Amino acid sequence: MRDLYRDRPYAAGYPDLEARGVEWYAKHQDMGVDDGTVRGMTIMDLVARLIDLSGAGRKVAVVGCGPQPLAVRNLIEQGYDAVGIEPVEGSVKAAREFLGDPSQALRGAAESLPLPDASQRVVLLEAVLEHVDAPHLSLEECHRVLEPGGVLYVYTTNRFRFSLRGRNGEYEVPFYNWFPRIVKESYVFHHLHYDPRLANYTPRPAVHWFSYSDLCALGRDAGFGQFYSKLDLADANSPQIRRRAVTRFLYRYAKFHPWLRALALLHYGNSIFMLKRPSS
Repeated sequence: MRDLYRDRPYAAGYPDLEARGVEWYAKHQDMGVDDGTVRGMTIMDLVARLIDLSGAGRKVAVVGCGPQPLAVRNLIEQGYDAVGIEPVEGSVKAAREFLGDPSQALRGAAESLPLPDASQRVVLLEAVLEHVDAPHLSLEECHRVLEPGGVLYVYTTNRFRFSLRGRNGEYEVPFYNWFPRIVKESYVFHHLHYDPRLANYTPRPAVHWFSYSDLCALGRDAGFGQFYSKLDLADANSPQIRRRAVTRFLYRYAKFHPWLRALALLHYGNSIFMLKRPSS
């Protein structure tokens, strides 16, 4: 480890990190198959509680689709006009092979989406905002490509989430989301240059950690007008919610009480639906 950069420039980073990341994802794609399927369709069901998705309003952009874009494939199979967008060249190539259609996977960054203005009814930004260079520019781009009255769904990190096992979903480091920012930055450096196992070999590790109120503030700055959580939209009588007493209570009652809602969103505040004003 100490000799790794003796004859290698630091800016080159860990050797073949991008290729290693694609390889790691391919080996572990089964970890997210069921989750991606259930989450993708459930999210669209929740979006349908906000806006009309019938008729021509079925264009969906999946930003940060990855090399195995299950969400894009699932949406297409459900009749949506879906496209995936991915910044890593190797992942774009793999995504096109996975989907079997080069037009369904485009290369582009969240800060500069390769889509026309007001062209999408829904934009999905799942596990992406924490990795981008500029969150505010990313949300402004999502706002730009959404048609008036469209919805952006964001699923990202939660700096307040507490787990007894210390899991945070991004780093193989317990309680990482609670670390001071200077410690986080040191882990990011260590991952990119010395030990890429820390964040599962990704060339773009998570560098941003949010609360629900942080996301609302970013959304307002980008031009979005209204904000909703899963707590507000989900059916409290669904089997997934009814099987746990605490979750059932939160979804049935907390959304009607500001203080209880705020408390619940400290733990469940890593996902948000942002509505673009119809007159935008």
